Amino acid sequence: MVHSCSGAATTARRLLLSGRNIINRRQPQQSIQRKFASSSSSAPAASPSPLQSDVGPLATRVHHGLTMGLAVLTPLYFAVPDSYTGSVFNKIFGLLLSANITAHSHIGLNYVATDYVPKISKALLGPARVAILGLSVFTLLGMGSIAIGSPGGIKGTVKGVWNPLPKEKTESLTDF
Repeated sequence: MVHSCSGAATTARRLLLSGRNIINRRQPQQSIQRKFASSSSSAPAASPSPLQSDVGPLATRVHHGLTMGLAVLTPLYFAVPDSYTGSVFNKIFGLLLSANITAHSHIGLNYVATDYVPKISKALLGPARVAILGLSVFTLLGMGSIAIGSPGGIKGTVKGVWNPLPKEKTESLTDF
């Protein structure tokens, strides 16, 4: 009988067949409090760089809050009829949406950089964070200008992607 198993599954199967108890094996463990107490008393913790927006529990909480805000408020923004959204509401909400999308992507891209850039070169992590900051500033300025200066704001721009151009505009484009 031929079995096709992955390497990890084969190893686990061999251990189970050998009769060793791999689940309840007791290993010496330190308590979490002891680990933190010993590491914090030996040297003061260095404060993270302003470019490291993915460090610490606060960054995770902020990122999850931004995700929840995007998941709830974005569909509501696009579901509200245009007649109810005045120009001031549309511009303010468009700016808030721009800031939320930019902050969410900035923190998320820093998580990606922390995980994957050191696999290529640890020296590239700093320049990658600077590039992410530049991309975030570019995104915020671009989406902000659309929210303020474009007819219909962000909502009008997104709707324009799916709505065809009026017939007279498409005829003038084919003259070239």
